[in-house]
Amino acid sequence: MISEPILAALIKKGYSVPTPIQEGAIPAILEGHDILGCASTGTGKTAAFAIPIIQRIEEDTRLRRLRIMAAAERNADGMAVGQPDNGFRQQNPKWAQKKKKFQQKRIQALVLTPTRELALQIDENFVDYAINTNVTSTVIFGGVNQRPQVDKLRRGVDVLTATPGRLLDLMGQGFVNLDYVKYLVLDEADRMLDMGFIHDVKKIIEALPRERQTLFFSATLPTTIDKFAKSVLTDPVSISIEPEKIDKENIEQKLYIVEKNDKKGLLVRILKDQPKSSVLVFSRTKHGADKIAKDLCRNGIDSEAIHGNKSQNARQKALDNFKKHFTQVLVATDVAARGLDITKLPLVINFDLPDVAETYVHRIGRTGRAGNIGVALSFCEPQERHMVKDIQKLIGQKIQLA
Repeated sequence: MISEPILAALIKKGYSVPTPIQEGAIPAILEGHDILGCASTGTGKTAAFAIPIIQRIEEDTRLRRLRIMAAAERNADGMAVGQPDNGFRQQNPKWAQKKKKFQQKRIQALVLTPTRELALQIDENFVDYAINTNVTSTVIFGGVNQRPQVDKLRRGVDVLTATPGRLLDLMGQGFVNLDYVKYLVLDEADRMLDMGFIHDVKKIIEALPRERQTLFFSATLPTTIDKFAKSVLTDPVSISIEPEKIDKENIEQKLYIVEKNDKKGLLVRILKDQPKSSVLVFSRTKHGADKIAKDLCRNGIDSEAIHGNKSQNARQKALDNFKKHFTQVLVATDVAARGLDITKLPLVINFDLPDVAETYVHRIGRTGRAGNIGVALSFCEPQERHMVKDIQKLIGQKIQLA
């Protein structure tokens, strides 16, 4: 099913057994079906759409090459097929023009994703999986100088991974041509809509060819997302992967009922009791993340914030500092934390409870991984008890009061 060059790349990366989302999606995508996938981060969905897209582009390119070569043989210089050209064909302007047109890469697959971190991660995966093929890819996102991105686009690529805002910007400047897109991927669709990208996404879709294969992935499928998905998909294959489960034995969960104004002091006390531990703190807002990090630094606790308003370099530096234990605390918003894979993270703290119960599972799932023991602490303001009830109903257990 999967071509030998791609299989070789997967083996090199240590892949052996496909995940459930990959088992369901890869054959369906190779057969040309639209996909409605409900799967959270960490289920292997990037490979689920990247692998078949690379393979289909390779096949499409090979067939297109054969068609162009056949047409050129018949018509480019008016000679009969098989007639010796004596070098004439190579000098003929029409032949040269057809050859140049074929060699110019055109965007055949577009992947839309909400954040820069996810866009970079997806593009890296495309590069890894396509290393033994002729399929090329690049990534564009805001917050950085556009010139290097434009230079890559001018050279031509097969796969473009983009955040909606920067893509629309470059489309408006005439640097992006989506006329030849055959494959559209909407990744983390719920987050894109939560971040207010719905109108941008609709504008981008309007600029695409009507005949295309659309792959729609979302961690959750509330009514608004489901309605939007149905508006862009044609007779899709639906694939639903169970949400991330909490390893109840590996993660100790505790709940603090605390007034809003007392949360900062409680956080400082908890962190000072364990100065050597790496701690991931979740904030509901970008402004809140910055404020928490600054307050911790004032109290002698090395902290950095990571969220969508930070530059790409600042975000990457903060993450590197945290992974190398130069910084004790990383304060993150949910969007910025999507896809973070930090090994041996002993403690996660929900400074603010998440608005959606499923997000709680994703947050505390950053700890207690790969057989390690983890602790998840949550601060609940008295008026937020109903949010705790929703979380407990979802996870099927009562969270112990600290």
